[in-house]
Amino acid sequence: MTSQAEAAPAKLDAAVLKVAGVVVLGAIMSILDITVVSVALPTFQTEFGATYAEVAWTMTGYTLALATVIPLTGWAADRFGTKRLYMAALLLFTIGSLLCSTADSIGQLVGYRVLQGLGGGMLMPLGMTIMTRAAGPERIGRLMAVLGIPMLLGPIGGPILGGWLIDVASWHWVFLINLPIGAAALVYAWWALEKDSPEPSESFDFLGMLMLSPGLASFLFGVSSLPEEGSFGATKVWLPMLIGGLLVIAFVFYSFKPQHPLLDLRLLRNRNLTVATVTLAVFTIAFMGAGLLFPSYFLQVRGESTLHAGLLMAPQGIGAMVTMPIAGMLADKIPVGRTVPFALLLIAAGFFTFTQVGTDTSYVLLCGSLFVMGLGMGGTMMPIMTSALKTLTNHEVARGSTLLNILQQIAGSVGTAMMSVILTNQLNESAVIPGMTNPANGEPVSEAGAAIAAQHNPQIAQQLPPDLLERGLQFAADSFGTTFWVGFVLTLATLIPAFFLPRKAQAAVEADGAPAAPIVMH
Repeated sequence: MTSQAEAAPAKLDAAVLKVAGVVVLGAIMSILDITVVSVALPTFQTEFGATYAEVAWTMTGYTLALATVIPLTGWAADRFGTKRLYMAALLLFTIGSLLCSTADSIGQLVGYRVLQGLGGGMLMPLGMTIMTRAAGPERIGRLMAVLGIPMLLGPIGGPILGGWLIDVASWHWVFLINLPIGAAALVYAWWALEKDSPEPSESFDFLGMLMLSPGLASFLFGVSSLPEEGSFGATKVWLPMLIGGLLVIAFVFYSFKPQHPLLDLRLLRNRNLTVATVTLAVFTIAFMGAGLLFPSYFLQVRGESTLHAGLLMAPQGIGAMVTMPIAGMLADKIPVGRTVPFALLLIAAGFFTFTQVGTDTSYVLLCGSLFVMGLGMGGTMMPIMTSALKTLTNHEVARGSTLLNILQQIAGSVGTAMMSVILTNQLNESAVIPGMTNPANGEPVSEAGAAIAAQHNPQIAQQLPPDLLERGLQFAADSFGTTFWVGFVLTLATLIPAFFLPRKAQAAVEADGAPAAPIVMH
């Protein structure tokens, strides 16, 4: 019998590209939303009279919703069919975006962001499950190259678009921009995707859901509260983390008993999936955690506007666009264990520059370093994901993507919280300005804090001596540099699990005439 791998053409045909367009639209919409909202946080503080800790929950609530709904995606895809569920996720995300634009309090905005997250959590796993079944195992790398480039438009264009929309219109358009994209994606999905033929539904693991979804949400709530509280000793941090951790541990032991658990940890018996998962988790903690602080450095230390900060981050995305097509072609021919370590070294080389940042570090040097990091990014993420799920059967694809999505969300949240706490603690060591207190809470003001505030408030700058401002900014720059050292070391540590990635050609697995393939995640 001729296998599908043999029958599949080497190039991506029109049918596959047509379906790829659906996934690209959904991906751009969800990724744009994350990056656009990240630059709007200071605006939310002003508009709603809220603290930074309060507006940060517009991001945290979205993440918690993702963690809650992702475990359900694999079962729901089998039960209702991928096309129906994907269109439902698009509709929920679009409605959530519309409601966000109508919020008149920070509480409402956080609530509507949770609704968005319930839809956004299903978009990527479902979209890529549809794609992998259409493309075949021999075209995985080429597929990742085609899909990866437009998906990078989110991280590149998000901060720029967000800054521009806020400058020329209002914060409402940060969410309204999703409406035309969502409507187009819905129509396109209805036209391009094949009619569902869902398999007989497996029994739903209610007991597993009662342990895993609340456990993940509780654990991530505690982790996300860490930057606000500043210490693991705070009840708001350790108690949710303890309860969530116990629930997740209980689920781990339980999950090997039912025939169809909510999250199939038996997949980790696959060595390639396990090694790739560990590599991806360590990398996500390092890069996502410290990477989110790059724009903060431009905003707080260099005094750039949100639009300019977004433009300064663009070289990273451009670098990834250069190498991603090359990495896609190589992933089909060369084992990822031979390419990923070199890509990680590029990221580490770019990271090193940021460990040396000051108050006047050359933008040419910084943008060049971001470009080099982007080159490494393009050769890291997609190949690791390809290795993770290439040898899984068709039935295991949705389950495997769910597993990777959850682990990536946890790693990203842990990395973000860890880097934020390190930076905050570094800044808190700055000398206090005698007799100066914060009008909002009556607490003493540090030199670094005053210097950062003065960057966007000329009145503060006029009240303080120039040498104090210079000293405070230098301290802030050193604090960022120390934090970036942690990210640099963790990036080098990623080389350890990466060494165990496959160094010999992998054979794609076929089951029931349909091959498996990797899933792209947030």
